[in-house]
Amino acid sequence: MTDAPLVRHSPVPPDQCNLWKAFGLIGDRWTLVILRSALYGVRRFDDFQVELEIPRSVLSRRLAGLVEFGIMERREYREDGQRARIEYPLTEMGRALGLPFMAMTEWSDHWIGKGNSPLMLRSKTSGQRFRVALIDEGGKPARKDDVETVITLAPRQQAKTSGKAARKMSEKMPGKTAWKTTKQKADRPTDS
Repeated sequence: MTDAPLVRHSPVPPDQCNLWKAFGLIGDRWTLVILRSALYGVRRFDDFQVELEIPRSVLSRRLAGLVEFGIMERREYREDGQRARIEYPLTEMGRALGLPFMAMTEWSDHWIGKGNSPLMLRSKTSGQRFRVALIDEGGKPARKDDVETVITLAPRQQAKTSGKAARKMSEKMPGKTAWKTTKQKADRPTDS
């Protein structure tokens, strides 16, 4: 097997890359594990806090950011005889993260879990396991040798504007700066 040719920079500059911008919104570890739990159906503050063992202040900041960017919504609920409380269900935008998270689950089951998985999605009718795959617009599975990368870059003036917008979006994410600088040990999930 030969190595791929040396590449010195990405073909799409970060300031024009939507994936880069998405990582700016959801890329820190706490936000990712909150979204993981939300995709399983967890939506109440106390449930997130107990399951993830996340400091309340960190959880509050991350949920506020996810609400601000439209990935979750802040909704009041009341159980019989209790005071009104807040829950954080996923929006359509947030639920759309299910597919990339399933791709990451498939990757982690293979490389980290050595093929073992506590979770499987399968067809109700055939019983066959679902896999994440590339398909074309007509629904036909793609072959590796038939995949072509096409890059269309915006003019540099637009790229600078969108880069500023991405930085501004990233700067607006509540708690980002505090997470990086002040409570690093308390704000990070453990690797266990």
